[in-house]
Parts: sequence; structure tokens; C-alpha cells
Amino acid sequence: MHPSFENIVEKIAAGKLETFPGGVHPEDRKSLSNQQPIARISLPALLTLPVRQHIGTEGKLVVNVGDKVLKGQPLTHSGHPFAIPIHAPTSGEIVAIEPHVTAHPSGLSELCVSLRPDGEDKWIQRQTFRNFTDYSPAKLVEAICNAGISGMGGAGFPTHIKTTSSKKIEFLVINGAECEPYITADDRLMREHAWQIRQGIDVLHHLVSPKKVVVAIEDNKPEAIDAMRIACQDKDNILVVGVETKYPAGGEKQLLQILTGREVPRDGLPADVGVLMFNVGTCFAIADAIFQGKPLIERVVTVTGEAVDKPGNYWTALGTPVNHLLGQTGYNARKQKQPQVIMGGPMMGFTLNDAAVPVVKITNCLLVPADNELKQSDNETACIRCGACSDVCPATLLPQQLFWHAKAKEYDKTEEYNLFDCIECGACAYVCPSEIPLVHYYRQAKADIRIQRDEKVKSEKAKERFEARKARLEREKIEREAKHQQAKEARERAAKAPATEPKDKVAAALARAKAKKAVAQQSDTAESDPRMNVADESKSQAVDAIARAKAKQAAPAPDSATLTDDTPENADAARRARVAAAVARAKAKKANQANDTASATPEQQPGAPTLQAADNNETQPVDDDVAKKSAPTDAAESSNRQSDDEKKRRIAAAVARAKAKKASQANDAASAAPEQQPGAPTLQAADNNETQTVGDDVAKKSAPVDAAESSDRQSDDEKKRRIAAAVARAKAKKQARKNEENNN
Repeated sequence: MHPSFENIVEKIAAGKLETFPGGVHPEDRKSLSNQQPIARISLPALLTLPVRQHIGTEGKLVVNVGDKVLKGQPLTHSGHPFAIPIHAPTSGEIVAIEPHVTAHPSGLSELCVSLRPDGEDKWIQRQTFRNFTDYSPAKLVEAICNAGISGMGGAGFPTHIKTTSSKKIEFLVINGAECEPYITADDRLMREHAWQIRQGIDVLHHLVSPKKVVVAIEDNKPEAIDAMRIACQDKDNILVVGVETKYPAGGEKQLLQILTGREVPRDGLPADVGVLMFNVGTCFAIADAIFQGKPLIERVVTVTGEAVDKPGNYWTALGTPVNHLLGQTGYNARKQKQPQVIMGGPMMGFTLNDAAVPVVKITNCLLVPADNELKQSDNETACIRCGACSDVCPATLLPQQLFWHAKAKEYDKTEEYNLFDCIECGACAYVCPSEIPLVHYYRQAKADIRIQRDEKVKSEKAKERFEARKARLEREKIEREAKHQQAKEARERAAKAPATEPKDKVAAALARAKAKKAVAQQSDTAESDPRMNVADESKSQAVDAIARAKAKQAAPAPDSATLTDDTPENADAARRARVAAAVARAKAKKANQANDTASATPEQQPGAPTLQAADNNETQPVDDDVAKKSAPTDAAESSNRQSDDEKKRRIAAAVARAKAKKASQANDAASAAPEQQPGAPTLQAADNNETQTVGDDVAKKSAPVDAAESSDRQSDDEKKRRIAAAVARAKAKKQARKNEENNN
């Protein structure tokens, strides 16, 4: 059960404070640097500003190489809640944006912006909020975020995130304990700028509305306690108290336990027990941002140690290289066998791998010890299990167990022993007789575990994406199969469904229309009524009769024919004429039959050849019948059933028949009674009879064959071969008779 608010306030007023377990009392050595006022370091030739100088994500760069910038101008944009911007400490030119070694125990490089000062130190236009109570808390929180303020006590947590806590706050604690040995930055800041710290406290009070404000300072800083009491004396709700000097009293959880007696739960925050805590340096930066419109571009850095000729506290522009700062404070390398610069204090600091690293927002001290000034941990020996580390641990952990598991990389065991509750204060290493750098092992184990957690998170996210993709593909597959099944069922229903459905009706109507059109087209060419058949038959008979009459007329009577000359040319000419006449008659008959059966005779087109009277009489009934049949058909069917192309074909058929008849008549007239050439020999009666018989045979054979077969089945070449055979036989007989006469 936590102590009540009233009980806590009563104890604080009476000076009866709680304590925390463990802790050590190292020699503070603060007098080396807290005797002189805060001085100012000159600007270096080049400022190197890491893009990320806090706990969280880095901002988005808004400048490029070659840009000219003014003092206080943002170099990054805070588009993420845990991202805060960095600003130009002075006016100048951006000369590089590239990785550079930064202040980290690993010595790794991070993205940095390199700024070359122009010496003008020209400011941008600044916005102030002097009457801050007239503004909403959200507006002030935005101003704090835009100023790039993060925790300046060493953690670097974004300040604007703390100020937006939704939990009820009872105590606002201002941490001025500064418990680490050698460091005096906050001490001098409270002595010299207590009023500005008070202004920052007022802004925070306006934002979080606590019931009580407590300024906690270790009792080894009496000047600072007095300065803060004077600055806050007009506010009854602000209590300035001195706390026991014991390391690490400045730890967040430890100081909270000293003041309130409340313990922060594991994996919890001070806000969970009704407390918010800010460093005095953070309060000063808030006052600068709100009342001066000045972003966080510089801070107080303690430079101390026996290897420095001028130890003290210095206003240092962020991005200043450590070697430049040491050069300004009189670094004496002869006092060190091996160069050593510690960023931070002797308990929680780390040795820099490169003196070119820049000063950042959380840099509060540079310790340059002389030889034998600090206890070295180079002579690590085996653990003797003395248990001293457990006695001094302020978090009540088992450092010995953590060390064994961390060294063996048994990280699951280290988590079981609550490794992440360790605040890395270094008290365990300070009392270790084996000089084991315990904090080093803990930090390494924490880093490896964080990497494993990140990889696990990435793996889980990748697995989630894979599972989501797999589920999506399976869902799409099921949907496709369902669609296919639906389509299949629809086709089956359509096949089984009656034709009364709308779609079936349409399909049936289209089918009937197509069938009717096909029948109509066939009827125009293939079908004919009895009258047309009778006409065609009569016509064929008439043509046959004319052909036979012309053949008889062309052949001379056997009794009147006399052989006048034995010249073979005359006989051959007569036979060729007869054969040509027979062939012409056969072709004419074949053409008439093909045209009569292919199509009906259309109406006579203007300009078409005029047929003879006999032909007109034969074709007129056919034309009338066709017209009678087409009339009702045209009335019922669309115009597509009788197109212009159909009319043209019918006209062409009629013209072809007319031309064929004319050609047949011309051939008959030419071959019926050929004139006797002068001096032409007269053929004998027997020869004439044989030739006549051949002609008649050819005509009789060709007529029925042409009527029954198409033009492809009996070509002109076949006819010519037959005629040639008949002529050859006639010649053979004639030659035989001549031979018999010569023998006689």
C-alpha cells in the first residue's frame, strides 16, 4: 500500500525522508570543477550534429549539402511522436551529410550533418510564449517538441512525451541530485540560473497540473539548495528539499522512493504511481524555448579530471568535437600514459574510442583522469562469490548471477533474474574486489537481447504477412472454385431449363430466323414448282430435238453423196466441221441445264441483251413463278434475304443462257450445210455414213451425259479424246478400202 499524498507531504516538510536499498559512497571530487562560474567554449571550425541524439527515432532531414542555414534553424523535421528535431547551433553552410563516429560505447557511426560556421551567428526569427498561461497546453507541448528538448540528465527521453501523460499526477519532481562523482553541471546551473529553472517549473506545472512540486538536491550542494529556495520562495506549492548524499540517489526510481516511499512496478513508469520527474537542465531548456524562443542548441558540460589544466563547466554548442573542447580547457597529455577520455562520470560513463566524437544533448561531463586517479579494471580476476555486489545493488538484484549468465550468453536466464531492472549505476563494479567490469557484461547482454527481440518481432511480422498472404490466396482459390461451380450449375440449369425463359426464347427465335433464312435461300436455287419442272423438261426436249434436226441436216444423204476427190484434207475438214457442231450442241445443252437448275431467271435489266422469242417463251414461266414465290417471302423476311448480290447472280445466269443459245445457233448455222470448196473432193457414201455415225454417236452420248453429270465430271478434254478416237477409226477404215482397191 503506497503512502498517501498528505502523509508524504508531511514527511517531506519535516525532513523525514525515506531511503533506498544498497548504494555506495564514493569520493565525489566535485570541487575540481564547481569553483568557477560557467564559461563558454568558442565555436570549432566544423560542427558535427548527429541526426538522432535522444531515445526514439530520428527526424527527417530538411536540408541538403550546400544549403545556407541560420542559427536555430531546424535541420530535421519531427514527423514521428518519438522524433525530435535538431537545430543549427550557429549560422553557416551545410558541407556534408554522412555517417560519423558518435558518442556511443560501441564507437559506431551514425548519420550526421556537418555545419561550417560563417562567423556571423545570425539568428532565425524566433517565436516566444511569454504569457504562456494564455496558450493551451497542446500549443506549449508543440513548442517544446519543436525546440528539440529531450531529457538532459542522461537518459534523453523526449520531454514532450512526458508532459502529455494522461494519468493523474500528484508530484512533479525536479531532479537536482546530481549524485555521480566529478559532475557539477547541474550544481553550477542551479547556482547561476535558478530563476530560469523556476520559469521552466512553472511551464511544467501549467502542463501537468500536479498537486505538489518537489525540487530534490543532494545535501552536498548547499549553494544550489539556497539558490533554488530563493527562486521558489513565492510559491507555496514548491518544496525545495535536500536529500541524503548517497550514490545513486539521483536515479529516477531511487529518488522517487526517497521522496515518496513509493516503488515503481517492474516494467512500469513513475507516472504509474502519480509522479513525473524532470532534470533541472531540462527545466532550463524549457524556459529558453518558451520565453526566449531558443531551441536546444547548447548545454553545460563539465570538463574535469587531473589531466585537465582548466577544469570547470562550459557552455558548449552541440556538435562540438571533444578534442576541440579539450583543447580549449588545457588537456595535458603528459599526465596520462595512455590517452583516456570518459564521457560521463566515473560510475556510469564510458571511454571514448575517438576524440573526434561530437557533444550531444545528453553529454553532461568529460572526465580526463590522470594515471592512478581512478581504479582501473584491467586486472579482472575470477569471481570469489563474496556477495558485495548484491549488498550495494539499489535495484535489489543478484549481480553475481547476472554476470555468470551474461558471460555464458544464457540470455533467457538473465531475463529470469530481471536483467532489465538494472540501472547500470556501476555500484556493483565499484565494490567488486575482483575488479570485474560487471556493467560492461550487462550492457552487452542487454544489447544482444534487444537485437534478438527485434529479430523476433521482424520474424513474427514476416510470419503474419506470410499467413495473411496464404489466407488470401486460399480465399481467392475458394472464391474461384465457387465461381466455377456456380457457372457450371448455371450451364446445367440452362441445358435443362425449358425454352420459356427469356434468354431461351431469344435463342430459339434467333435459331428459327436463321433456319428460315437458309430455307428461303435454298428454295430460290434448288426448289421449283411443277410448272418449272415441266418447263425445264419441255425445254430440254426441245433442245434435243433441235440438235438432232441440225445434225441430220448437216449430214448429206448417202445416196446423193459421191466421191469426187480423194484428197484427205477435204475429208478431214468436213469431219472437223461435223464434230465441232456436235460439240457446240452438247455445250449449249449443258449450259442451259446448269443455269436452269442453279437459279431462276430474274427480271430483264435495262441494257441487257434481248433474247429471241422462243427463249422468252421458255423462260417467262420460270420468271413468273420465281416472282410469285419471292413476293410472300420478301414480305415476311428482312431485306437481307434478297440482297443486291443475289439479283446480280440471277441476271448473270440469264445473260449466260442467252449467250449460250446464240452461240449454239451460230454454230448450227455454220455447220448445218457447209459450202463445198472449189475443187474439193466428194466423199464416198460409205465414208459419209461412217462419219455421220460418229457424229451422231458423239451427240447422242454427250446429251444424256451432260444432262446427268456436272461440268467437272465430263470435261472438254474427255470429249476431244473421244472425237479423236472416232476420227482415227474412220481414217483406218478409209485406208483399208483404198488398199483393197489398189490390190484389185
